[in-house]
Amino acid sequence: MRGLAVISAPPLNNWLLFHTRRNGNEASSLLQTLSRVSGPLGIAMGKPVMIQYEDHQESLLTALRHSVGPQIEMVVVVLPNNRKDKYDSVKKFLCVDCPTPSQCVVARTLSRPQALMTIATKIALQMACKMGGELWSVEIPLKQLMIVGIDCYHDTAAGKRSIGALVASLNQSMCRWLSKCVLQHKGQEIMDELKKTLSAALKEYLRFNGCLPSRIIVYRDGVGDGQLHSVVNYEVQQIMDSIKSVGQDYNPKLSVVVVKKRISSRFFAHINGKVSNPPPGTIVDAEVTRPEWYDFYIVSQAVRSESVSPTHYNVVYDTSGLKPDHMQRLTYKLCHMYYNWQGIIRVPAPCQYAHKLAFLVGQSIHKEPNMKLDDQLFYLLTLVWCSGL
Repeated sequence: MRGLAVISAPPLNNWLLFHTRRNGNEASSLLQTLSRVSGPLGIAMGKPVMIQYEDHQESLLTALRHSVGPQIEMVVVVLPNNRKDKYDSVKKFLCVDCPTPSQCVVARTLSRPQALMTIATKIALQMACKMGGELWSVEIPLKQLMIVGIDCYHDTAAGKRSIGALVASLNQSMCRWLSKCVLQHKGQEIMDELKKTLSAALKEYLRFNGCLPSRIIVYRDGVGDGQLHSVVNYEVQQIMDSIKSVGQDYNPKLSVVVVKKRISSRFFAHINGKVSNPPPGTIVDAEVTRPEWYDFYIVSQAVRSESVSPTHYNVVYDTSGLKPDHMQRLTYKLCHMYYNWQGIIRVPAPCQYAHKLAFLVGQSIHKEPNMKLDDQLFYLLTLVWCSGL
């Protein structure tokens, strides 16, 4: 990735780098390395204002309040350790009170010179996409297509409420996304207020493209077999109601796909006389699938030391007219579009984005993020631990 320019990245001119006095050397090393890697990546990165804070939580919050304003495009915080409360306070302030894309990194991660180029490259890529940049894309021939990912996460505080997240694509290359989340009742998995969030996504798609999508494909993650009927009877109806709310004449083609990762199925391939894992991109849609379902398995990743885990996809509603082969190809392509990992993931990117958004809200901020951040991937994993990203 270090030698390849991204598709597009907004110039970064007004940004802040916070550090403690003790971690000043690590902050300077990070800044020098970022300037080295940003050029080949095609990311124009100016010098930040470096701000020193005392090593306690209130000092950092005071520094953030005094320094961060509407003109600031990015905030980078070098944390002295991986204490969750300090990280949570930063994210809560910058996601709710003063909406600004942010990046946190633990100081000890930056103390390893041999890994600094790799870490700085990943940080630069994250900073670019959090500001609305487009890192890479895959070819998707379907026009006027909107992909939606939905997932839920159960809050660790706030009465263990359920967080529902929806992420919807805004452009043809699936590089720009709109993200919405809602706070639900304790333990609730089936998502309420789906009509409201999807309607907002459709309006933003119209504003972004000048037209509404002619085809919508929804990937619903986090649902077990026992909840399939609830998804069909409850969530699909909300999706259809949100479509009708846009206009009576608006009738796009719609597919709803339930994504299941926690399955016991494993597949093996005979290659050169040996039994091994199937190669990435393997589709299984016969013999072991359910005769009453429209379902298929995709092996999207390669693993070296153990049996690979496939992902099970169940199309519970479909008026798209797409052939199963086209649905499977599109699903596999979307597994390449997650900007937090330079490889293939187990689920389509919008599902993983929705999970990360719900996880951040449920783990750290416990409130709905400010709507000014809706069109930015501000929730990607931001705390760089000692082992990397």
